[in-house]
Amino acid sequence: MIYEFDGYRPVIHDTAFIHPQACVTGNVVIGAKVYIGPGAAIRGDWGRIVIEEGCNVQENCTIHMFPGITVLLKESAHIGHGAVIHGATIGKNCLVGMNAVIMDNVQLGDECIVGALSFIKADEVYEGRSLIVGNPAKKIKEVSDEMMQWKTEGTKLYQQLPADMFATFKECEPLRDVQLQKSTKSSNPYITWNERKRSDK
Repeated sequence: MIYEFDGYRPVIHDTAFIHPQACVTGNVVIGAKVYIGPGAAIRGDWGRIVIEEGCNVQENCTIHMFPGITVLLKESAHIGHGAVIHGATIGKNCLVGMNAVIMDNVQLGDECIVGALSFIKADEVYEGRSLIVGNPAKKIKEVSDEMMQWKTEGTKLYQQLPADMFATFKECEPLRDVQLQKSTKSSNPYITWNERKRSDK
């Protein structure tokens, strides 16, 4: 659902896919090839939210701010299921893991990776290529070229997803026999990070 608030109407590129069960309100700008999943709440009522080209905001994420703040997700930022971004700037090609919480005025440099369930306190600043984990979160090492390649490959799947959703997404009645369903075997070679590490040994 898309809502105007206080005279601000969201600006959404025509190649971005906003799931009908997501909620986008007010002073929000969403760029090209962005995917917004069901249950996401993107609330630009007290400040502005800018989501640049190629980002994805997955299921049940919350993006909001204190009054007067702009939240910025730079190009190809990847926000995992259930994450909360509150008044932060997320650098280009960053990955924020599932259920991570990033507080006000946090600045993530480009190509950072934030682990699942991490909590980044307000006003913290991380340089590019930081691997950040924990509660409270801290940098534990640099993001390697191999890790960043794996992240980028995963984000490319989400950058293709809006076009695929526009082409095939539709409400339907369920099947009553599993034998009628298409095979669930994926032709996509993308694998988890742990599988990737094991295959390299």
